[in-house]
Parts: sequence; C-alpha cells; structure tokens
Amino acid sequence: MNILFRGGRVFTPKGVLAESVLVRDGVITAVGPEGDLARESHETVDLDGGLLVPGFTDAHVHPVQAGLERAKCDLSEVFGLDAYREKIADYAARNPDKEWIDGGGWDMSAFPGGLPHREQLDFLDRPVYLIQRDHHAAWVNTRALERAGITADTPDPADGRIERDGTGTPTGVLHEGAMDLVGLLTPRPTAQDLDDALEDAQRHLFSLGITGWQDAIVGSYAGSDDQLPTYVAAARSGRLRARVVGALWWDRTRGLEQLDDLVARRSSAEGLDRFRASSVKIMQDGITENFTAATLEPYCLCGGTGLSYIDPGKLKEYVGALDRHGFQVHFHAIGERAVREALDSLEGTDPTNRHHVAHLQIIEPSDVPRFAALGVTANLQPLWATHHAQMDELTLPYLGEPRSSWQYPFKDLLDHGTRFCAGSDWPVSDADPLQGIHVAVNRTEPGGSVHAGYPTAQTPFLPGQRIGLVDALTAYTAGSAWINDSPAGVIEPGRPADLVVLDRDPFDLPPADIWTTRVRMTFVDGSPVYERS
Repeated sequence: MNILFRGGRVFTPKGVLAESVLVRDGVITAVGPEGDLARESHETVDLDGGLLVPGFTDAHVHPVQAGLERAKCDLSEVFGLDAYREKIADYAARNPDKEWIDGGGWDMSAFPGGLPHREQLDFLDRPVYLIQRDHHAAWVNTRALERAGITADTPDPADGRIERDGTGTPTGVLHEGAMDLVGLLTPRPTAQDLDDALEDAQRHLFSLGITGWQDAIVGSYAGSDDQLPTYVAAARSGRLRARVVGALWWDRTRGLEQLDDLVARRSSAEGLDRFRASSVKIMQDGITENFTAATLEPYCLCGGTGLSYIDPGKLKEYVGALDRHGFQVHFHAIGERAVREALDSLEGTDPTNRHHVAHLQIIEPSDVPRFAALGVTANLQPLWATHHAQMDELTLPYLGEPRSSWQYPFKDLLDHGTRFCAGSDWPVSDADPLQGIHVAVNRTEPGGSVHAGYPTAQTPFLPGQRIGLVDALTAYTAGSAWINDSPAGVIEPGRPADLVVLDRDPFDLPPADIWTTRVRMTFVDGSPVYERS
C-alpha cells in the first residue's frame, strides 16, 4: 500500500520542509514536492496544515508498571489530600472484595514537608499501599504496617528509610528500599494482568505519537514483577507493535555473579523483531526530596549527602564488565555525586555501546563537558525542569545555592556537544512528548498541567538552560531512536514509516503555546495505530 502525506510541513534532518512524503509497503521512499511523488496510485493523508514528524521514542519509561497502576487506585489525575481520600474511598467501595487497596500516583507536594501520614488512610479497614508518583516512596496505613510487622523497633534497610515521628513510631511513609517491607506483601499481578497492562500502555503511548521506547526497569524491584516474559510473549505473538528495548535490572544486593544471569536474559529475547533486552539499568541514587539523591555536599536544613546504592569502587568494575559483554548501561543519577560516579565508571568504556545517564537533575559544572568527551548520552526528562510546588517548596530549600542553579543544565550540555535522548519516566510524570518539548523550550509548566496554576509556574526555571525546538524535537525522535539502535526516528528514504501527524505546526506557534499541540494520527510501518476521533 502506498500513502502520500501532503498538505503541511515535514520535520527532517534537513530542516522543517514544505514537502510531501511517500510511503510504500511501510517504508519511506521519497521526500519531495507533491507533484513529483503523486505519479503512482496511493492513498492520501492530508496534514491539513499540521506537521509530520517521526514517531517519538521514549528513552526512559515504565509502561507495564503504568498500565498496572491505571487499573488500580490511580491518583495521578487528582491533587491534594481531600481529592486523594475521595478517590481512594471510591475505589475501595467499587472493589469490596480486594484484600489490599493498592495503586499510586500521589504527589509529595500535596503534603507538608512532602510527607503524608498513615492515619490519613486509617478510615479504611483494609491494608493500603500507595506508591508515590516518583516511585521512591510508599504511603501506607496502620493496618499495612501491622501486616508487615513494622514497629518502632524495625531497623531501616541499608537502601531505604522508614519515616518516623519523634518517638520513633513509623508514620506511614516508606522510602526507597523500605518500600519492599510492605510492597512485597501486596497481591502479585497475574501473567494476564501484565499482558493487559502492556496492551493498555501501548494504546496510550500510540495516542501520544510514541512508537518506540526503552523500558527502564525490566526485572523485579520495589514490589514490581519481572516484565521480561511479558514483552517476549507480546513480541512473539505480534501484539507488540512498538520498537522496544528492555533495560534489565541490576540487582544492587548482588555483584558480578549476576552477569551470567543477565546474559541469559538477553539471549531469551534474541531474534525478536520488536523487542531486545540489550540494556542494563543501574540505579545509583534516589531523589532530592527525601534526601536519598547522592550529593557532594550536605543537604541544607537536614544534613546528610544521600545514598550511593552501589559502592563507587565496585561500580567501575561492574560497568566495565557489562561494557565488555556488549551491554548498554542505562544509569539513574539525580544528585551531582551520583552523576560523577556514573561518569567515572564509564571512563574507558566503548561509546558504540551507547551508554546513557538519565534524569541528571544536578550536574556539578566541571562534569558537564565529560558527557561529550566520554561519548555518553544525556537522557533528559524535561518535564521536571520548572517551578512547581515540589521544586520551590521542597527541592530548592534542601539544595541551596549554588547547587540549585546546577539543575537540568540542558543548554550547557548542548553547547559542549553532548548527544541527547529524552523520555518521560511515565507513570512518574506525563508521557506526552509534546509537553516535555514545551518545557525544554520554555522552562515553564505546560498550560494543561496539574501544576499550571502554581504561582511561579509560568516563571521560567533557570531560563539560560532553555534549548530550541529543533533540538528538543530531535532528542525525542532521532536521539532516542539512536539510543535504542532503532532504524526509525528520522524522516528520510529507506527508514520505517513510523510517523506522527500533529494537528498544528509548533514551529508556527509562539513558544508559550507549544503545549497546545496534539497528535492527530500515529503510524507504525505505514499502518495507522491511532487516529484521534
């Protein structure tokens, strides 16, 4: 089947062109004037003044987890204690037979100091386990603590913390590794639950123009379940249409003895058209708001320098071994010490393995040039780089200056020649690439965000770190496709026709209106997988 895309502009490596695109049998065959391409029979897709872009690739996302949470008590679309309690009560009433009330999506900034309390959930007579939107903490009620046997005498795990009051009594917030103390007691999803979650997530991502992604945790972590069999089964059956790389989870409680297991897990996905397990995810620290991000200097107000989940001395040995075995290493690094530890461990590795560091909230300025020098890609989550309650009321007071001004230095990285990819971390934040692109360009909250009404939401956050629309769009397309070693991500002859029709041309909009752009149609290999009704 031939398709001619006409009537708008096209985002190509040569620029934004007023051209048409011809697709034959799922492959882009020509980009040029409509008259030159319309000589053979074809179907027509009228861009209607919109922009044709490559399918987006999300370089850091958790679709199966998101799908599971969407089917549970999902708090991500509301904000505030009253709204959360109403949503939780409604979910409990609709699910009277559920032993546990579980789900997630609550926002730290909805609570004083970022901390809810178990008593706020004690109106239910069942145990409650709700994962924080950032997935670095859980909110539980008294019944859940009792079920887990957690008391004032329970020690903190090495990789986490039980929040306590002045008497040492647990308050109902479990940070990082402490989440497992309750999370592993909640009912496990069945294989069918995981399959359904992946299919639901794929539909949602297609509706946002996302035709490929890297799942940033394929393995068991914080009460999650191994998703590798889910992806393999979906790829073998043809139900997985997107182009996906799975980042296998590095178990921080183990060492090099797990390398053989990782090689075997990678091999189990070999030969699949839509899925590869060629990356390994190393989570080196936590987040700033609960003081688990690894920093060089102590946090203001509370002290401490966070956690390095893997000893830096051992980290270089582990990364070197993964690199020699041909794995890509995908780091989580939030604090400036974690970023430095990741870069130190990547010294001397093979750049062709396409290693990348995600989140990059704080980078000490002397480390910024090292990304390009080492051939390490910066994996951006732009949506976080704004003034919102969590940033202004929790992060900035805890970081202080000059560290607060080192956050999300996109322009500095770009000026040093750093390669970019980009993603959402969904369900941590909105999966819509166009909202992330808006923030990368403006450093302000998108108009449709739940935080858009915050008093400083439209005040640019460190405006000197804004990047241009071309660079932001490239990060979400060619950059992220490159990190996945995908043939898609670029509109040029010979590439797969993974394409997205936008309802308007963001290059014709004032930058402050980029967020209003929506996906009208999404194609994978020239076949429509989403059309907005």
